[in-house]
Amino acid sequence: MKLKSYAKILIFGSTTSLVLLATIAQAADPAGTWTWTTPGRNGGPDRVSTLTLKVSDSSLTGNLSVPGRDGTPVETPLTDGKVDGDIVNFNVIRQFNGNSNTNIYSGTVTNDEIIGSIQFNRNGETQTRKWDAKRSTAAN
Repeated sequence: MKLKSYAKILIFGSTTSLVLLATIAQAADPAGTWTWTTPGRNGGPDRVSTLTLKVSDSSLTGNLSVPGRDGTPVETPLTDGKVDGDIVNFNVIRQFNGNSNTNIYSGTVTNDEIIGSIQFNRNGETQTRKWDAKRSTAAN
């Protein structure tokens, strides 16, 4: 009788562990399309950013699309993208009027959300802004 009870506990524990591991692996997958909204400059309309991510081993690639000054989307490729468990890191380098500006993104992926920070330089000072992206459910 005791042996059957131990066997049931072992099977239940093993099954639960496998389900939990599968859920964790799925929850931390950053591949896909993500969007977030930031307030417009000087009271202008909100700006929707769209991030498309692809994962290969621990490498992260993709593009970030944001509205330009005229509202037309500007797409910029990611550089130095990495995935480590549920942590993502990548850079976005923009060129404007002969100047280069690097934004350093980092975030934690949980289910259908990435919460993190963006580090950038403005007027010679390093600044940080939070970002909170949601996985897009729109058909690609």
